[in-house]
Amino acid sequence: MRDDEPGAQGPDSGDAPRPSGPPRRQPLPEAVPAPAAETPPEDGPAPAELTGRQRLVKGLWPPRVTRAQLTVAVLLFVLGLGLAIQVRSTNDTGALRGARQDDLVRILDELDDRTERLEDEKQRLEDQRTELENSSDQAEEARRQTVEKERQLGILAGNVAATGPGITVTVQDAAGTVRADMLLDAVQELRAAGAEAIQVNDVRVVAGTYLSDGSGGVNVDGNKITRPYRFKVIGNPQDLEPALNIPGGVVQTLEKEQATVVVTREEKIVVDALRPAEQPDYARSSNE
Repeated sequence: MRDDEPGAQGPDSGDAPRPSGPPRRQPLPEAVPAPAAETPPEDGPAPAELTGRQRLVKGLWPPRVTRAQLTVAVLLFVLGLGLAIQVRSTNDTGALRGARQDDLVRILDELDDRTERLEDEKQRLEDQRTELENSSDQAEEARRQTVEKERQLGILAGNVAATGPGITVTVQDAAGTVRADMLLDAVQELRAAGAEAIQVNDVRVVAGTYLSDGSGGVNVDGNKITRPYRFKVIGNPQDLEPALNIPGGVVQTLEKEQATVVVTREEKIVVDALRPAEQPDYARSSNE
């Protein structure tokens, strides 16, 4: 017999009548709060809260460097080094950057003149070669050129007097502040401008000339010269004078030392101080 059939009795059946109608819902048990976790007993006072500055320092130190950050740092270092080199190279031309337009034009003209002189010298040598190749009497032409070359070398060596157009330079040094290296700069600048013969006071300037400081003046090749210092220079005056007056050049350097410099163009300069011809001890001509 099934439980749902009339007259069936289950184990829980009794004499109590079964309630009619739908069964009532039992109320849900109330949620019991979980017991709070026991906190361990504190051994001391609670740590003080960090300030914003302390948190910032704690976040930055010790530094945590990644590979990407290291690569960026190396690239920035290389970029900064390149910029420093560029700035230094730019500062090297600061004198020209601050020069006036007239001074820059003068410097460019001097460079053009030097280039033109070199081109003329090249053309002259090429013409001599052509003359030797085309001359019917090559021996006579070679002799003529040898004599001309000997005269030119005699002027450069200081063994022969020379005359021609040029300039005179007078340096008044009342304070005695002009040194030998300043006069040497003047000689070098004149040579670069095309000077063919130079005389300082009574001493001929040649390729091996040296200047040194001495008591009461300057020594040129061991010969004492006294103030004022007078230069007699043979060459193109239009090239020689601007070479001394360029910005930051010889004239400005001497004037900073409280010296007075006077440059005068001359139609005829006589350089008559001679150097004795020296016979070499060991060198001989290869034709002997």
